[in-house]
Amino acid sequence: MTETDTCISRYFPYRDGSLYADGVDLKTLAETYGTPTYIYSQRSILDAYQGYEKGLDGIPHLIAFAVKANGNIALLNLLARQGAGADLTSGGEMFLAEKGGIPANRMIFSGVGKSEMEIRQAIDTGILMLNVESAAELRAISEIAKSMGKTAPIAIRVNPNIDPKTHPKITTGLKNNKFGVPWEQAEPLYEEAAGLPNLTVRGIAAHIGSSLADTTPLLHTLERLLALYEILKGNGIAITHLDIGGGLGIRYDQESPDTPEAFAAKVKEMVGSAPLTLVAEPGRSIIGNAGILLCKVTYVKQNDEHSFAVVDAGMNDLARPAIYNAYHRIDPVTLSDDKQEPVDIVGPICESSDVFGKKRLLPPCKAGDLLAIGSAGAYGFAMASYYNGRVRPAEVLVNGSEHRLIRERETYEDLLRHQVLD
Repeated sequence: MTETDTCISRYFPYRDGSLYADGVDLKTLAETYGTPTYIYSQRSILDAYQGYEKGLDGIPHLIAFAVKANGNIALLNLLARQGAGADLTSGGEMFLAEKGGIPANRMIFSGVGKSEMEIRQAIDTGILMLNVESAAELRAISEIAKSMGKTAPIAIRVNPNIDPKTHPKITTGLKNNKFGVPWEQAEPLYEEAAGLPNLTVRGIAAHIGSSLADTTPLLHTLERLLALYEILKGNGIAITHLDIGGGLGIRYDQESPDTPEAFAAKVKEMVGSAPLTLVAEPGRSIIGNAGILLCKVTYVKQNDEHSFAVVDAGMNDLARPAIYNAYHRIDPVTLSDDKQEPVDIVGPICESSDVFGKKRLLPPCKAGDLLAIGSAGAYGFAMASYYNGRVRPAEVLVNGSEHRLIRERETYEDLLRHQVLD
């Protein structure tokens, strides 16, 4: 490998034979914080967020970060200071968004199974919109708001039956998915919503899937939402917000999705001069390539002609490869002129699926070598678990030549936390 090789993001370049996060050598971060550790580039996060802002400049809009992608308080606060809102899927995420400094009037709450407690929490908090996903939920929100003596602002999340052409486990806009209201039921449900007590009909919402490299399905969805907006306007139902959801993908391997700015510009052109506030719910496209998982080789083992590098991170730390067979680029922290060889990068978990990459071409690995698993900022720590009795890793934010701990590494004592001991 040579210095012209780069990690998946330009914010993680090679310099003088070492891989950096912005202006900090990853070897320094490993020495300071240990491994495995999630490392985030502040510059990458802000540049992606500002891409959406630039693309949507000139029309009323709200960029509501998908908290499910990464709920670290420091990162939410970083985005809150830029004017970001929050896309929520639980009361817990609402709590995190509040603690991260995101105002309630910039929060959107989606999800097919909102509990009564969560609905009350959302109404009390004063969020911008509850995105309704069924007729039953619509009626429940009306009853709950009535019992509280308050009014709940709602949008109806419609399911446009558009194939997002992504992994089957992260599609959300097809008829056989559990999400949203079927397209043909949307207009009559809006009519019902307009007549129910203690509701304010505020928006139309959709979200068709995640990690889309081709934005065409997203733009087709927006076409359908704009058509529904015109129908509802003709029926006397005033819509003020159009929520197009998230879903823009990132480059994990050879994909070439639109940049946030390019995609947002296409959306802006389609919305035109319609008197609407455009809401977008990006997560992965803001945080995904801003993060890596830094890990260390524990052992190298050879089975016949098969080589394994066992690292100190596992599927409990980064679950995407095991769940989705997802590709994440893996780079050595220190460059070598040695001939590259195929090696499986595996973790210590007692599951055959605990594999980060098979037959990756890397310089020969040895115990103690550092590796960077790329594109790990989204759905990395957010999906981490205690499986196999393993504690969750630390998280570090890098800003130029500065770095700081934003989540402590857990200890064995955390495994006992909340357990009831005799």
